[in-house]
Amino acid sequence: MAEDGPDFGAASDGDGDRNLIVGKGLVVSPSDSLAVLAANAHLAPAYAKGIAGVARSMPTSQAADRVAQKRGIGIYETPTGWKFFGNLLDAGKVTICGEESAGTGSDHVREKDGVWAVLLWLNILAERRESVAEIMAKHWAEFGRNFYQRHDYEEIDAKAANGLMESLRDRLASMAGQRFGTLVVSEADDFSYKDPIDGSVAAGQGVRIVFSGGSRIVYRLSGTGTSGATLRVYIERFEPDPARHSLPPEEALKELIDTADVIGEIKKRTGRSEPDVVT
Repeated sequence: MAEDGPDFGAASDGDGDRNLIVGKGLVVSPSDSLAVLAANAHLAPAYAKGIAGVARSMPTSQAADRVAQKRGIGIYETPTGWKFFGNLLDAGKVTICGEESAGTGSDHVREKDGVWAVLLWLNILAERRESVAEIMAKHWAEFGRNFYQRHDYEEIDAKAANGLMESLRDRLASMAGQRFGTLVVSEADDFSYKDPIDGSVAAGQGVRIVFSGGSRIVYRLSGTGTSGATLRVYIERFEPDPARHSLPPEEALKELIDTADVIGEIKKRTGRSEPDVVT
């Protein structure tokens, strides 16, 4: 990250299924990494003829959607959990898939493959002969930037966590059209997924609040049980103006972060004024 640091760095977990990409002065979010791989996969020999489509988990940012729409390829939004990508990969509907928790993969194997992701990044760097920062700047200039953060509130009271989600679901029908500062809700739902291959349905996968212009807030619970729950709040803002792409994410997302507390009544229901983890 230092000025005299390496031009490219990659990190992984113990079994190599997840990956994190860094450049000089820049950490590439997993959502942005997925989008860059989708936009540039054709530079690697195995994908020279292009890719069939991209799949992402619902909480993952919509950066890959913008690539798919501009390239004219399929885009699929699935629930969280790698298993949901399997049918799409097997059916040839998608070639690349990924999630905001740093898992990325392709149709060469029915699993996350962090080593593959790093190698594809290296292919792209070798072909483009540009730095990570230059690639990201040009990518955002072409597709716009999706500023993104995940806020985790850990070990909160399970009853309070479930009450928060129930309250959100109760208010969904009346949410459209509501204004919060400069933000206007365009739609709100509790995400449900129908598998396009086998027709199976997964309901109750997370509450989505979508605003005019493409910004959104997503609320999900993880690990609900007697010992408490983790509330995950995913905050995303689309910014088309290249002059604003260099803003710090916390600055670009401030209004949405404040609005997430207002809509979710997080402090009121959990007593937490700040998340335990921000990624």
